[in-house]
Amino acid sequence: MNKTVSLKPRRKSAPKPYVLEEQIGFLLRQVSQRHAAIFAEHIGSNLTPTQWAALVKLAEAGPCSQNQLGRLTAMDVATIKGVIDRLTARGLTETSADPEDGRRLMVALTRAGQVTVEKTFPLAAEITEETLAPLKAKEREALLALLTKLM
Repeated sequence: MNKTVSLKPRRKSAPKPYVLEEQIGFLLRQVSQRHAAIFAEHIGSNLTPTQWAALVKLAEAGPCSQNQLGRLTAMDVATIKGVIDRLTARGLTETSADPEDGRRLMVALTRAGQVTVEKTFPLAAEITEETLAPLKAKEREALLALLTKLM
């Protein structure tokens, strides 16, 4: 059996046009904005998502350096400094010099900060539930796994 070979060059398909609404950054930003709106609806203007993240990590990890807290919450140096300054001004965190290295700033929850975290945990669970509400259980698992893989 002889096979015939086509000598015609294959035409490449035209590149898909760039459609903003189909781009990952655009979609992630919209989802993030939706989540932020849900967060604000449940928490109000009392806490921002970054402030909440700092409080939760302090509750989990205990007192730590401001730099370490920034790493734990995926915030850069300037952002975590601003977050801690605002939380400290509100009496939710306190800062002190590290006794072993005076150049290092240590951050801890105050009693008011601990109470805030304890009171807000149920609301945070509702925020996650509402954000993921359009998805079925398997879709939620897949989304979270894929987002984690992208980090």
